[in-house]
Amino acid sequence: MSEKWSKQDVAIMSSLQQDSSVSTAALAERLNSSQSPIWRRINRLEEEGVVQGRVALLDRKALGMEIVVFATVNLTQTGRQNLLTFEREVERHPEVVECYTMAGIWDYVLKIICRDVRHYEDFVRNTLLSGDLVREMHSHIAVTEIKNTTELPISTQLV
Repeated sequence: MSEKWSKQDVAIMSSLQQDSSVSTAALAERLNSSQSPIWRRINRLEEEGVVQGRVALLDRKALGMEIVVFATVNLTQTGRQNLLTFEREVERHPEVVECYTMAGIWDYVLKIICRDVRHYEDFVRNTLLSGDLVREMHSHIAVTEIKNTTELPISTQLV
């Protein structure tokens, strides 16, 4: 166990990852504690930036967003200004839900969610490739979703 995180902290974080709408009263009951210490611990986690926000997770398929693409990207040049320009451009587009710089042969990996293949093609042609920043891009369309979670593995990492 990390000295920074008690078993109760880990239990609170695990519970919040599963359902952030749980009341402090219900969480206290679940953790065999009283409401005040649970509330204080949650506030501390928020103040320290561990709990960054509370959101509703939407079902992309129910909203008609059928395509998930992992796109690998290399820029024409990887100078600081090109990197910053590309990253600012990516941040502007809600279709790109994740973007990572990479070690190895690719500069970036993007996770892109679109309504269908035509929407993805339009997004790539008219947005991602509209300028002269991208030298090479490869699209990897996900066929079957096996696991998709927002939960971090805190019970195995912090204990």
